[in-house]
Amino acid sequence: MQEKFNVIKQEAQEAIRKVSSLAELEEARVRFLGRKSKLASLSATFSGLEPSQRPEAGRLFNEVKVFIAGILEEKKKTFSFSKERIDITFPSKKTDTATKHPLSSVVRTMCHIFEAIGFEIQEGAEIEDEWYNFQALNIPLEHPSRDAFDTFYLDLPAQGKYKYLLRSHTSPSQIRLMKKRKPPLAFVVPGRVYRPDNVDASHSFMFHQVEGFAVDRDITFAHLKGTLLYFAKHMFLDEAKLRFRPHFFPFTEPSAEVDISCIICRGKGCSVCKRTGWLEILGCGMIHPNVLKACGIDSKKYQGFAFGMGVERIAMLKYGINDIRLFFENDLRFLRQFYEV
Repeated sequence: MQEKFNVIKQEAQEAIRKVSSLAELEEARVRFLGRKSKLASLSATFSGLEPSQRPEAGRLFNEVKVFIAGILEEKKKTFSFSKERIDITFPSKKTDTATKHPLSSVVRTMCHIFEAIGFEIQEGAEIEDEWYNFQALNIPLEHPSRDAFDTFYLDLPAQGKYKYLLRSHTSPSQIRLMKKRKPPLAFVVPGRVYRPDNVDASHSFMFHQVEGFAVDRDITFAHLKGTLLYFAKHMFLDEAKLRFRPHFFPFTEPSAEVDISCIICRGKGCSVCKRTGWLEILGCGMIHPNVLKACGIDSKKYQGFAFGMGVERIAMLKYGINDIRLFFENDLRFLRQFYEV
């Protein structure tokens, strides 16, 4: 019995040594350890042995089986090493590298522009309560924006009578900063906001805004106009012009919507600006006295201005993009156009 096991052991060792591929190695495994192998056939004869001989036969069987399995594994490692080896002299394949999303790049550019004229950059919480999102901003309870159909209210335990919600604009950060810091103040707050709008080429239920405000003694509308004109010239064109149209916002008085001279046709009139020569970019105004009062600031001593703009709107104008959905579809064919070197 010992001699038979030694023969199988030697045959396996010699055969596995000559194997030159993983396919041949698998064939050798089946040949020497499979159900129809010589080793399996030899074990089938154990029942005919004397009871005293069976333990020794079993020991020899296991010894040879473990030996063959070991040399198979060692041979397999040589193929794995060969497959994974890298030729460092061979030219590498071109790989994609990560870069900033176009919206992130636009936000960064906007913030840098305002930083250059003294604004601090802050971020705010995306979950707010009604007091910060509406009440402190002089938005009354009956205002349509506070309706359940126009705001993402959250099923969270309320703090007193005010419910939690996903902020519908970045203005709550204005309230928090004015309550925390004393004038003079000048901040820009970028971030995501949420409104239950139907998604189409110009609307999304999630989008980005940049909020800016300044509070000090003797702040006037002229400071607001100068700040926004500086932004427009550095964000778009040096020859950019602004047009202020009277508007109504609960948190500013007086208020205005701002148009920029069309960056496509330079104000001459084209299909993009609908032949008017102007494109709307933001809303702004002087901070309402009620808002200052809610933040503990004396409106008889201090005045301020505020503005807010959609980042997607600015990016669409800057790059000539006609569909907001392109920013969120993760289509690499679109995103690769904005790769930064």
